[in-house]
Amino acid sequence: MENKSILVVGGGISGITAAVEAAEVGCQVFLVEKNAYLGGKVTQINEYFPKMCPPNCGLEINFQRIKKNPKITVLTLAEVENISGAAGNFDVNIKLNPRYVQDQCTACQECVEVCTTERANDFNFGVDNTKAIYLPHPFAFPMKYVVDIDAFKGNEAAELAAACKHDLIDLEMEATTMKVNVGAIIWATGWSSYDIKNLSNYGGGRFENAISNIMMERLAAITGPTGGKILRPSDDGEPQNIAFVQCAGSRDEHHQKACSSVCCMATLKQVNYIRKQYPDAKITIYFMDIRAMGKHEDYYQQVLEKNVKLIKGKPSEIKEDATSKNLLVLSEDQFTQEIATLEYDLLVLATGMEPATAADNIPVEFKYDVDGFAINGVTTPGIYAAGCTRKPGDVASSVQDATAAVLKAIQSTTGRGGEHE
Repeated sequence: MENKSILVVGGGISGITAAVEAAEVGCQVFLVEKNAYLGGKVTQINEYFPKMCPPNCGLEINFQRIKKNPKITVLTLAEVENISGAAGNFDVNIKLNPRYVQDQCTACQECVEVCTTERANDFNFGVDNTKAIYLPHPFAFPMKYVVDIDAFKGNEAAELAAACKHDLIDLEMEATTMKVNVGAIIWATGWSSYDIKNLSNYGGGRFENAISNIMMERLAAITGPTGGKILRPSDDGEPQNIAFVQCAGSRDEHHQKACSSVCCMATLKQVNYIRKQYPDAKITIYFMDIRAMGKHEDYYQQVLEKNVKLIKGKPSEIKEDATSKNLLVLSEDQFTQEIATLEYDLLVLATGMEPATAADNIPVEFKYDVDGFAINGVTTPGIYAAGCTRKPGDVASSVQDATAAVLKAIQSTTGRGGEHE
């Protein structure tokens, strides 16, 4: 008997795509996401390139598809603990962590207004705070609050629970285990920005005004910690001399060997962010080569017209001026053969994509490349990595890869599975 059910692990753009595509052709789908909301890294991006539109537009369309499809079961704050069985018959244990807020929550905000305890806002990488009961971000799906139980001291949590007039805060919730049987599994746990703490010659994360490219997205976003205003983290000053350092930890045998494929375009997009807010700012890009493939070449040429200085060379060292907190960048310009140390008041490190599987492997035998990206093959038939779990890529390529994984997963549930390369 065919088992036309599919487990999708990861609720980012790849996982969402896989879930809706599989469900819309008749498969029962369990969509598992460790965060309290769906959308993954796409929710933290300010604008897509090259159209420069907000990502929540595209996400909302997919959220509507999920809401309208009874074949999709969404499990947030959930983690796969173990997998056993074989293609067509996988038994999976899923740990469901407590939200401490019941499903009937309508996000009325009354609990937030009376809560006095705060916690670091991980959505904005800890730059600002939220209340200890919070909505992960303004467009969160599901639109339900979650409680950071560890943030409370003394009786504060109990007092908050008592303040909910609908009695929907349940501090006695405990983690539970859910067991499902599925015919195939799609692993789409996505990526994290390569940790700048690993880049010792670039300050190892010690310099306040040396930020990652994903942090720049949050600074530019209206839902970010500065309300969309790009400011220096050290003093909230308006930067007027900004540098981007490409391949920060990428294409490097000491860090990540792979090119993350999106960093160049992300930097060009962020140049537009800066130009919009600071028309007269000086902007410099340190690069090995600019990879703007195909249709993105026109976008690249448009950005070059905005008075951007290019220095061909990867900085060998970055230091901080202790007084001004400015960054001092030492590099050789391969165009001019000159070695110079230049000073900037804000530095953006174009850190690449590190797959979630580099730190948290699929709980079955599986192969990975040197950077931790999952390699589909014959190791475990019926389980397919997709999106940035399998290779670096932008939103469009991740959607395509997820769709391909769905086709293989459907074949696997019917006993006709092949390999997804």
